[in-house]
Amino acid sequence: MRVLVLGGTTEASRLAALLAAARRDIWSMLSFAGRTKAPIAPAIPYRIGGFGGVEGLVSYLERERIELLVDATHPYAEQMSRNAELASAQAGIPLIVLTRPPWLREPGDDWTIVGDMEAAAAALGPEPKRVFLTIGRLQLAAFASAPQHAYLIRAVDPFDPPPELARCRVIAGRGPFGSAAEEELLRDEKIEMIVTKNSGGGAAFAKIVAARRLGLPVVMVERPQGVAGDALHDPAEAMAHILAHAEALASRGV
Repeated sequence: MRVLVLGGTTEASRLAALLAAARRDIWSMLSFAGRTKAPIAPAIPYRIGGFGGVEGLVSYLERERIELLVDATHPYAEQMSRNAELASAQAGIPLIVLTRPPWLREPGDDWTIVGDMEAAAAALGPEPKRVFLTIGRLQLAAFASAPQHAYLIRAVDPFDPPPELARCRVIAGRGPFGSAAEEELLRDEKIEMIVTKNSGGGAAFAKIVAARRLGLPVVMVERPQGVAGDALHDPAEAMAHILAHAEALASRGV
């Protein structure tokens, strides 16, 4: 059986490790979108780059004779998830959605939940603040509408060109992060507010714990609406579904 995993997440990497250890009659490929310049190489073959929309993904699925598609992209990769849903339907192959559950507010959390980055910028308020932005690189332009704030931006890769924000500084960092280190960073940088996405998972949760300990407000950008159907949260559970599909194909002599 031939499996394509749309990845770029910790969950995708864990699933790739399970696929690498699986029986030899399951061939798999992990696809990175290319947002990160030097992704950590998985234990299975991989490719980097887009497909060219739904039509391009359908062509790839048919050309490579893919029999099962796994969407293990970032919870905010809305367009890619939508493309995967449409392409799997057009190609007539099953789709498994593997994603991490969102973070839940706990006692001591001071969250302002907003629907998009424009609302997040507005939620910072008119008074100048030192803001920690951990939202990736694609939507930073939304904060140009709030130039009074000083932004600390963390990214895996250097920015080229630099962000078009009046007052910002970029630091390098690749998770997972520890809560003690995050708390030290927030103290040293005199951060007053944090803006983040509700990405879920453990790799970036430390900043939420640190904010709770320090009593810092967090502007939390909620997730886009997911694709149709139920999502799995455990790579082992996704692997069980893959094995079950392989057994079903084998029983039919496919």
